[in-house]
Amino acid sequence: MKKIFLAVIFASSVLTSCVDLEVLPSSSIDKNQFYKTESDALTALNGVYAILTPPSGFYGMYNNQTVYLGDLASEYVKAGANTNSAHIREISNFNISSNNDFMRTGWSEAYTGVNRANIVIDKLTESADDIPEGRKAQFINEAKFLRALFYFNIVRWWGPVPLVLHDGEGEGEPRTPVDDVYAQIVGDLKDAAALSQEYHSEGRATGGAALATLSKVYLTWAQTDSPEGRARKDEFYRAAIEYADQVIASGYYSLVEEVVDNFTVDKKNGKEHIFSVQHANMNNVTGHCTFAMGWSDSEPVLIVNDVKFYEEIDDADQRKYGSFAKSLWNPNTGSRFTFRTPLFRKYIDTLNFSTTQWGGYNTNNSYIRYAEVLLIKAEAENELNGPTAGAYEAINRVRRRAYRQPVDVSSPYDLSDLTKEQFRESLHSERWLEFILEGHRWFDLVRWRKLIRTVVLQKPGVEAKHYLYPLPQRQLDLNPNLEQNWGYEDSEGENPYRDYEPGYSDK
Repeated sequence: MKKIFLAVIFASSVLTSCVDLEVLPSSSIDKNQFYKTESDALTALNGVYAILTPPSGFYGMYNNQTVYLGDLASEYVKAGANTNSAHIREISNFNISSNNDFMRTGWSEAYTGVNRANIVIDKLTESADDIPEGRKAQFINEAKFLRALFYFNIVRWWGPVPLVLHDGEGEGEPRTPVDDVYAQIVGDLKDAAALSQEYHSEGRATGGAALATLSKVYLTWAQTDSPEGRARKDEFYRAAIEYADQVIASGYYSLVEEVVDNFTVDKKNGKEHIFSVQHANMNNVTGHCTFAMGWSDSEPVLIVNDVKFYEEIDDADQRKYGSFAKSLWNPNTGSRFTFRTPLFRKYIDTLNFSTTQWGGYNTNNSYIRYAEVLLIKAEAENELNGPTAGAYEAINRVRRRAYRQPVDVSSPYDLSDLTKEQFRESLHSERWLEFILEGHRWFDLVRWRKLIRTVVLQKPGVEAKHYLYPLPQRQLDLNPNLEQNWGYEDSEGENPYRDYEPGYSDK
């Protein structure tokens, strides 16, 4: 029986500020003879980072995978007329099969990343005596942060999944309960919280990134229907607030004045970025997906599903123009080009336009930024205690920035005097406005248990089974101890989501 992982490969170049990683064939490195020097260890660690940004090719976890599974599988994005991939259209139409390429590559890339991280952690823990202890601990904790990131995606995409923590394990491994996976994610992130901020400008894992991700993980775990998620919900909300407060109190991060500055290639890893996936040398395929047809009215791979999603945003809200491009300056003609349908703006590199579809390949993908920490705090506070002063202040700081108001003082755009439910709905709207095409929407709709009623009028194909994605058929063939998620091919049992959205998910 084959393992569930792909072969492990390592990066050959030292990490730069762009994490521009070359990858050597696995046959060129003997992992048992490799971890002798600090340079060896850094090269191996770079191989873990390399999973986030494959140096070439169409696939990649933060090349396009998270945008397709996080936004295309929602109400406001669709596959454009020039999308030539049936697998992309399957996701757009909620007709996703276990043979979908993005199920296969999402699983294989994530578990390849997990296995690479496992090797770094194991080898540096058990040997590598010539590497200074401080550097060894740093590399181990960076690998733990990345392993947590991979598992956080995996458990939210597929639910219970094999939890494999050492190289050589995983063959025939059954699915591990969700709570055990979350507990491992939390443990890894708590260790990673010891990292310094030294490498923030290089896009590498830091203690701040670990703390921010902990707040996000605890908020999400509190909203699962797992045994511990239900029993310890309030505890997890308090933990989400605690870790968000640590990030806020650090004073290291703040909101940039112009939202669009978070996505320009000359302002990468700025004061709002907590952890961003680095792209350079034209390797971000998401840029192609949003600007594939260049200066024309022909629809690119990803396009807004209905122009109302653009038109209904307040013109005074700068996120309207930071997230969508209705018109752009065309340097080829020396005039503005107005698109019939607004394009998604965040992955269009307006500083380095080209005449072809390569216009956004150098933009980064934001994994978590300071605005999200504020909204996590606001959401957890409201769910735990209703709309407290702390919840209002956190969400209103984000709104003030959106409307170009001083973030530290009250403004006409502040929310106030809301019930818990009204605050919740306002926060849901705020997250959509703030994180358009940043890979969050499907995750949010799932944890809020409003996926079907939000999507169904735009995409009638959405069903209760889409609260999880199907396990890849290839993995089911390799491992008979895996079973398919409910609702997909050859799955068994009763609908586990029947109480999520009465009238929708019980069908």
